[in-house]
Amino acid sequence: MSGLYKVSSNPHIRSRTTTNSIMLAVVIALMPAAGFGIYHFGPRAGLVMLVTIASAVLTEFLFGLYRKKLTIDDLSAVVTGLLLALNLPVGIPLWMAALGGVFAILVVKMLFGGLGQNFMNPALAARCFLLISFPTAMTNFSYDSFTGATPLAALKAGEQVNIMDMVTGHVAGTIGETSVIALLVGAVFLLLCGVIDLRIPASYIGTFILFVIVFGGHGFDPAYLTAQLSGGGLMLGAFFMATDYVTRPITIKGQYLYGMFLGVMTGIFRLFGPGAEGVSYAIILGNLLVPLIEKITQPVAFGYEKGGKRHEK
Repeated sequence: MSGLYKVSSNPHIRSRTTTNSIMLAVVIALMPAAGFGIYHFGPRAGLVMLVTIASAVLTEFLFGLYRKKLTIDDLSAVVTGLLLALNLPVGIPLWMAALGGVFAILVVKMLFGGLGQNFMNPALAARCFLLISFPTAMTNFSYDSFTGATPLAALKAGEQVNIMDMVTGHVAGTIGETSVIALLVGAVFLLLCGVIDLRIPASYIGTFILFVIVFGGHGFDPAYLTAQLSGGGLMLGAFFMATDYVTRPITIKGQYLYGMFLGVMTGIFRLFGPGAEGVSYAIILGNLLVPLIEKITQPVAFGYEKGGKRHEK
């Protein structure tokens, strides 16, 4: 009978899913948005992507050599560099793009212990760092035939915007945010692969829609709502960055609460803040609140009430 039992250390349930496979799926899912960015803005968009990816991977490689533990094979640095590039304007100086890649990996990720230990999304943290350090370069979306403000900025100023151009992506903006269609194609791929689910994106987008209806001053205006959903980095943030395994809550209730918080904060930043966008700052603030969200949504152990008292029959 003893041969029927096998004693081993936990975990007892294992999965074939690896960090490498998850990151590879994310890279594949981002290809439609990256490809459209190159088609839309030209070869320089691809150059910005190469610079941010190269700086991120090289930084992690050099830090790994120093620590005598290489981790670049998990592709997480590639994902960080690509996401950072998709959040940058195409005309940004290349040295700034490289600086963003170094900051994302060295400061936000590796100095806090590496993958799984960073308390905020590295790509978004680097974008916020660049926004604060170089606001002019980071908000200059004029490049070749694209001049003037982004559609969200025009909308905030009370100007008319072309909804169809916003949906198809033929507008000014960051490299990866303009094509909602390309982003949704990638999101569907991640959903079908089981890499993400709809808890955070649905609660995020749904809460944002409700907030805009109540406080946007336009009521239930389909054109206005479509413009708000299509403009800026809402879809990129909701499906590709708010769902980051490391910086999202692990509890199911916490994920819904997290998504609702992001929707409210994005609405506040967009409607009442000085700028037209707010996704990056909303997600960063949400990342900082994740420990608190997990604490208040922690499930009660079976047989115990909150407070540690055993259930009595």
